[in-house]
Amino acid sequence: MALFSRTITMLEQGLDYAALKEKVIANNIANVDTPNYKAKSVQFRTELDRALQPLEAKRTHPKHLPFHHQISNQFFVTKRTDVVYNHNGNNVDIDKEMADLAENQIYYNALVERLNGKFTTLKTVIKGGK
Repeated sequence: MALFSRTITMLEQGLDYAALKEKVIANNIANVDTPNYKAKSVQFRTELDRALQPLEAKRTHPKHLPFHHQISNQFFVTKRTDVVYNHNGNNVDIDKEMADLAENQIYYNALVERLNGKFTTLKTVIKGGK
């Protein structure tokens, strides 16, 4: 029996993703004028979506062990090579990077708030509901 639900682990992985994405976006912004620099992005949500999908295996008896997904903590940093925005071969779109940075910050803050809520609930339970 697990002490905590998978929620805390999944929130932790989401925070890891958001932190790496923050670094990648900051690196893209820092290299906005670097000749031939190719912007990078982080891929994780597809892995998370796959992990959250229901399992196809079914338990045929209540005493059988349950099936669990193994959620990988692998994030993929990929170069965006599909388009070039600047005359020097650089493809960093500063407006897109700033929008991605703002979206990532909102995502990160939402995860932190949810994690804080989980710990507040645990604290309340430990104190006996007081």
